[in-house]
Amino acid sequence: MAGLPRSAVSRSMVVLVALRVVYAYNWFDIGPGLPLIASTYHGVPASQWGFLLAAFFAGAAMLQVPAGLLARRHGTRTISLVGAGLLGGSALLCALAPDFPVLLVLRFASGAGAGLFFSPAIALVATLYPPGERGIPVGAFSSAFAAGAGLGTFVPALVDPIIGWQASLAIGGGAMLVLFALGGLVIPRGAGAPATSKAKVSPSPSPRKGLLSLPALRSRGVWAIGFAFVGLEGASLSTSQFFVPYAEGPALGWGPVLAGAVGALFVTPSVFGGPLGGRLVEKFTNRRTQLFIFTALPALLLLLVPRSSVVGIASIATLFAFTFGMVYAMMYVIPPYLPGIDQEDTPLAIGLLNAVQLAGGATVSAVVGWVVATFGFADLWTSMVLFILVPLAFLLLVPVTGRSLSRP
Repeated sequence: MAGLPRSAVSRSMVVLVALRVVYAYNWFDIGPGLPLIASTYHGVPASQWGFLLAAFFAGAAMLQVPAGLLARRHGTRTISLVGAGLLGGSALLCALAPDFPVLLVLRFASGAGAGLFFSPAIALVATLYPPGERGIPVGAFSSAFAAGAGLGTFVPALVDPIIGWQASLAIGGGAMLVLFALGGLVIPRGAGAPATSKAKVSPSPSPRKGLLSLPALRSRGVWAIGFAFVGLEGASLSTSQFFVPYAEGPALGWGPVLAGAVGALFVTPSVFGGPLGGRLVEKFTNRRTQLFIFTALPALLLLLVPRSSVVGIASIATLFAFTFGMVYAMMYVIPPYLPGIDQEDTPLAIGLLNAVQLAGGATVSAVVGWVVATFGFADLWTSMVLFILVPLAFLLLVPVTGRSLSRP
């Protein structure tokens, strides 16, 4: 961002990427502790575990658009740090929850903090750098999620039986609060999109127009990108979750270590795809074509999973994760290039497309689960490929974008 020393930009970027990693850790660290949580709260049935997982998801989805609106009014730095503080504080309190309903409420609050953090933080990362140099840092920030997700699954699985699930959750919450405080010290107050003057001097939107008067919420391109990738969102959530029971079942007959290791390859390599995707989509203007190719071709390879060897499946998983890391970075770089979306609208645009994808992806994941429960794993891979490919038709509604950022 103009006016900030390079050293301040570098320090801010390091803290923001670390926040993104720990953000993802707090998203995934509850899963490995579910059996111990059930035991702590006098045998909470497995049928209610899903509510605990969904509570965080719901909080994150519901706060995506409000986060963009708040960042538009108060600035991206302020709202991203508020979200980080809420996530860290709520996660830390989860370790002290006296009963299961309170834990549910606190997990929802943690998700709300995550929702407040994400889109303002990614917009903050973008504005630290001039146009033409944002692709790699935005991609690195986006892909840092995979590192945190891997740690949030692996570390609690190891330490929960030793130190307890409460201590494991406290680690995630405490680390988030430390980084929240560090961010307040390191990230300059002038960083990011500032509080918009229009929010201060313009009258409130009329009841008839309401929020739809805001450019980001009226953008055909934002809505189209959101709907185009609901299938990819669902598949990226489903592949790693369903692969392990699939591989351990009669279809492959693998042991748990091999199944878990290969299953992790459906997520972790996306860490490396993000910077490349961000760079490509900023360097070249054939953005719709890039999004289609790097989504459709790896998706078609999923059809080969039932017919492949261990090496073949591992290769498919690695390529699939790498390319969806690329695609997500591309999506987060594109909004400022869309007609009518300027700097102050970027957090709201990203929040909207992310909210659409979270809601749609959760639905797709549920349908994939129904397919497995009804028809078995035989149709798992075909159904996921169809869910990914069919919504890509929405890319036809995305405007062609050039090399220059949009101007209001």
